[in-house]
Amino acid sequence: MVFEMSSGMIRGLGTVVVFVAFVGLTLWVFNGKRNPAFAEARLLPFADEPQQGNTTTQEPATTRSTRP
Repeated sequence: MVFEMSSGMIRGLGTVVVFVAFVGLTLWVFNGKRNPAFAEARLLPFADEPQQGNTTTQEPATTRSTRP
């Protein structure tokens, strides 16, 4: 018995693989065990801002000219 894979069969298998990956990623993201890690990652954009109680002085950042 010779089995040939048609383009429809390949597309169907690709769709199944993408669907399984989507379901797996969705379960991973909405897993309750990940909340502490995501809460920490949520604050990463603000990590470079100075703290309120920080009294050390920083050098001013150099500015670039916008002229051509």
